[in-house]
Amino acid sequence: MACETHCCHSEAAEDRGIPPLGRKLKIVGSIFLALLALSFLPQLSALNDSLLSYLEIVWWAVLLGLVVGGVIDYFVPDGFIMRFLGQRRKRTLIYSVLAGFLMTACSHGILAIAIQLYKKGASVPAVVTFLLASPWANLPMTILMFGFFGTKALYIVFGAMLVALVTGLIFMGLDSLGWIEGPSEAADPEDVSWDRLKNFDAKKAAKGTAAGAVALANMVLWWILIGIMAAAIIGAYVPEHFFMQWMGPDLTGMLVTLLFATVIEVCSEGTSPVAFEIYAKTGALGNPFIFLMAGVATDYTEIGLLWTNIGKRTALWLPAVAVPQILLLAYVFNQL
Repeated sequence: MACETHCCHSEAAEDRGIPPLGRKLKIVGSIFLALLALSFLPQLSALNDSLLSYLEIVWWAVLLGLVVGGVIDYFVPDGFIMRFLGQRRKRTLIYSVLAGFLMTACSHGILAIAIQLYKKGASVPAVVTFLLASPWANLPMTILMFGFFGTKALYIVFGAMLVALVTGLIFMGLDSLGWIEGPSEAADPEDVSWDRLKNFDAKKAAKGTAAGAVALANMVLWWILIGIMAAAIIGAYVPEHFFMQWMGPDLTGMLVTLLFATVIEVCSEGTSPVAFEIYAKTGALGNPFIFLMAGVATDYTEIGLLWTNIGKRTALWLPAVAVPQILLLAYVFNQL
């Protein structure tokens, strides 16, 4: 792995204090700030509108994800995560879906939380299931989906859960064959100490949470900024009618939808209105399902994070396993 095993471990966060910003985050962050500053030129007003729109959509979710990750890092014992999300049992996948349902962060906020769970001992199948289920099967998004699609939102929500569970099961098989990476560390599932909650110290808790959040930001935030920049450029300069013209319910339209979902997925709350617009223009439910789900399964931000924090095999297997399921369900939904 590119990141040291204990880079976000709670003990390290407490002992070393708040770490400095990483080199990659400084470089990408500087490029992002320069692009944002340039976008205020009159000639780049479209880019400015697109960048600010994306920032308005994702800033709170990313911040929430980093803070939740920091809280998990400091307070939650490794053994607790290992006991519920680190076992090689089918029930572990159910726990992952339930955990995703309780989350309120969007897809990029979930990335930070998922990586933190992996660092605490969650298995790769559990992390993948959590990632696929969370953005579209969490409670707030379920409510939002009903606002856009009515009762047909059930197809999207349960479709997301089905893809997440089936992908998790397949990853369990890949894990047993040794074809994907293992857990980040061998946490003891019996070692569950909640001393930091029982002996709560506000100053230590704030410092430990901040240390975990900054360490997590060094792993994930630079990827998220790359995703925002690419999506903002596409949103600013690719005409909207292009999407609607080429995203029909046929095979070509499904594949084009898949392609664009790969590069413009930034946040579940942000892409859900676009998905509804595709549905309104085409009358096909399968294409918005591809746009929503494939954005999670093929998004280069997510693939890059898995590659650098878990391993290249997991990163490559995720789209290989999930995309055929998404296309198959989308085809079925287009027949409804």
